[in-house]
Parts: sequence; structure tokens; C-alpha cells
Amino acid sequence: MSDERDMTGSDTGATNAMWGGRFADGPSAIMREINASIPFDKALWRQDIAASKAHVAMLGAAGIIAADDALVIANGLDAVAAEYEANGVPEDWDREDIHMTTEARLAELIGPVAGRLHTARSRNDQVATDFRLWVRDAAAQMDKGLAALQRALVTRAGEHAGSIMPGFTHLQTAQPVTLGHHLMAYYEMFRRDRARLADARVRMNECPLGSAALAGTGFPIDREATANALGFDRPTANSLDAVSDRDFALDFLWCCSSTALHLSRLAEELILWASQPFGFIRLPDSLSTGSSIMPQKKNPDAAELVRGHSGRVIGSLTSLMITMKGLPLAYSKDMQDDKPPVFEAASLMALSIAAMTGMIAGATFNTARMRAAAELGYATATDLADWLVRARGIPFREAHHITGAAVKLAEQRGIALDALPLDDLKAIDARIDESVYAALSVDASVAARASYGGTAPDQVRLQVARARAALGMEE
Repeated sequence: MSDERDMTGSDTGATNAMWGGRFADGPSAIMREINASIPFDKALWRQDIAASKAHVAMLGAAGIIAADDALVIANGLDAVAAEYEANGVPEDWDREDIHMTTEARLAELIGPVAGRLHTARSRNDQVATDFRLWVRDAAAQMDKGLAALQRALVTRAGEHAGSIMPGFTHLQTAQPVTLGHHLMAYYEMFRRDRARLADARVRMNECPLGSAALAGTGFPIDREATANALGFDRPTANSLDAVSDRDFALDFLWCCSSTALHLSRLAEELILWASQPFGFIRLPDSLSTGSSIMPQKKNPDAAELVRGHSGRVIGSLTSLMITMKGLPLAYSKDMQDDKPPVFEAASLMALSIAAMTGMIAGATFNTARMRAAAELGYATATDLADWLVRARGIPFREAHHITGAAVKLAEQRGIALDALPLDDLKAIDARIDESVYAALSVDASVAARASYGGTAPDQVRLQVARARAALGMEE
């Protein structure tokens, strides 16, 4: 004997009231468990209440249901929302999902009039609407977090516009750069991530409500009214597409994945910089841990977890893509699995962005160690080659060869490039004179990179000022 209940919660003992008279027997325990989504889609309760209130207001305004009934239902939805806010959403697997849970509780509170709420809609357009609203809210929160991270980066970049460090390619010392320039590179990455979120919002901001199961409805509904009430730009133009589309979720997951890649790259650099061989940075104690056996250790665990979380976020995108890749129109039950990867990715992104913001804001940079590393790595070799081209008119390839010989000699002597005696430089090429030394210091090197977007301190300060204006930061 099945233990099914009708919408008011009473035992029916036979048919499943949610599915109607089509089924003589209720679902098995296995079917109840595999079918129920309430353990995770209860997260949509605020969106479900909002969409239901917009829908019932439209039904009343259009004369599809009586205005008094619409008011009773709206007040009842407010009462359900208050219960959820106070006590959480109950998990009754017989009621399957947040939509049936809410409607069943509404019926318990206001009686049979609750059944009028589902007029001219289906769970298909209901969940498509609720999920879009949730993703839209999550995208807005992610954008807010990224803006805070950008502000932290810009603040620290402004503090270190002139602090010199080695710039790397292949993780080998390449040319001197400024720490401010390095940090502003991540500002640019997150600026693009925020632009992707804005683009995704434009595409997702269409309202599926009113598409019903797949073909629309015969009731004279006002889809513009519900779209406006819920803050959408317009209603969706095709009911089949509206109930089966999850591009908005995939767009969001792509934005999460792109941002996670950038967070992971920054986390990797912080991990390297915090290691003793680098010694460039000290991460805040509040975002580090110790070792259970080695008392000297200070582990950059928050950065490592941000790096690790990127894999889970990218996995969420892959998961939903694989779920959607073979589905025919319109709705299929596979799509019930659309929400867990999105929920997980959004949660991981919120935590990762907050952790990274704290690390950047609270880090202590060892600028003396950074400068020393830049001076030891022959980072001004390119400046010697450039000087030969500019001052002596030597073709760059020949200048490159001369510079290579100078670097080799400096390595053999164990000294910096600008510490080579002039006589030794002249022995390599007689066209070199003492004016070359003005080009070989790390300060001269970064100052010379004054092209737009370059590492020169003045250029960094220009980009910091522009970023502060874009972010609305006070001077």
C-alpha cells in the first residue's frame, strides 16, 4: 500500500494526487527517492514565491480568476514564505519539489482556493522561471564579490606602483616590472569576467512564465505583466525553447569557470611568492594554517583551496553540458539535475572570491626581496640590447648576440650585469661606452617601459586612476 497524500496532506491510499488519475498505483520507494528534488531545489523557495505572486496577480488582473481569490492566494504565499524564513523548507519527498511543497502548504493554509494558483502554468515554465531568477541573483552576487576583489587589487596596486619585482616568462626571470603592474593584470582579468557576467544577464533576462508545459496556454494571460513584475526585460518568444532552455545556466557556469581559472592563476602565484625560496609575500594569518608536526610551517591553505576549487567549478560546467547535450525538445526529467552543479559552483565561487579578496587586502609584500630578485636575474639584458639599437644603431639581432655575451660573462663572474666593468663590456663590443649604465638599472628599465599599458610607474598610476574611477572608488 502506498503512502500517498493529496495536496492537503491527507492520505489517498491509491493515486498520486500530483500526477492525477492517470496512475492507479503510487510510486515505489525507489521512484520517490530518485524523483524527489526537494533536498536541493528548496534553495529556490524565494524565487518560487516571487514568481507565484507575480503569476497570481496577473491571473486576477486579467480576470482569469476572481480578484478576491488572487488576494487570498497572495496573502497565503506570504504566510508560507514567512514560515520558510523562520523554520526552513520542510523536506517531504512525497511532495517531490519546492513547487509542490509550496502549493501543498498553501492549500493547508487557505483551502481549495490554492488550486487556482496553477491555472495557466506548468511546473515546466515554473521551474524555468524560478531557476532563471536564482541564477540572475547568483550572478549579481558574484559580480558584487568580484568588484570587491578588484577594489582590493587596485588599492594594493596603487600602493606599489613603483615597487620593482622580477617579471617572469616560463617562470624564468625575464624583465623588471612593478608589483602594481602585476596586480593590475589580475584587475583586467576580473574586469573581463564581470563583462561576461553582464553579457550573460542580457541573454538570461527573458521570462519563461506563461509558456506552460511546452505549447503555451489557451487562457488570456498577460506575459508582459509577469515579466515586468519579475524584473525581466521581456517574455521568451518560443514556449518550446523557454521550458527546455538551460543556456542561461551554462552561461553562468562558463562565467564561473573563466573566473575560477583566473582565481587559480592568482592563487598559484601567491603560493609561490609565499614560499621561502621566493619570500615575496606574507599572507595574513587568518587565511593560513600551520602543520600538525612541523611548527615552523605557515601553509597557504586558503590559496591552495581556491586553486583546488577551480577544478570543481569547471567540472560543474562539464556536468551540465553533458546532461543537456542529447535532450530533445521540450522538457526531460534529466533536467532536474541542472541545479546541483549550478548551486555548487555559485557557492564555491562566493567562497573563493571572498578568500582571495582577504588575501590580497591583508598580504604583506616584501618589496626589498622582490627588488633584489629582479637585480639578480639579469632582467635588464633586454635593456642593454635596446640601448645598443637606440644609441649605436646596431640591428637588434646583432645587439641580442652582444648582450648574450655580456650576460654569459656576468654569470661567470657571479655579478649583476650593471656591475661589469666598462673595459669588459668594451672588450665584447667597442661601441659600448659608460652611458650604457644609465639603461642597466632596474629603475631605468621599468621607467623606460612607458608605452600605454606598460609597467612604468606613471603608466601604472594612470591605469590605477582609471580603475578607481570605473569602480567608483573615492580618491
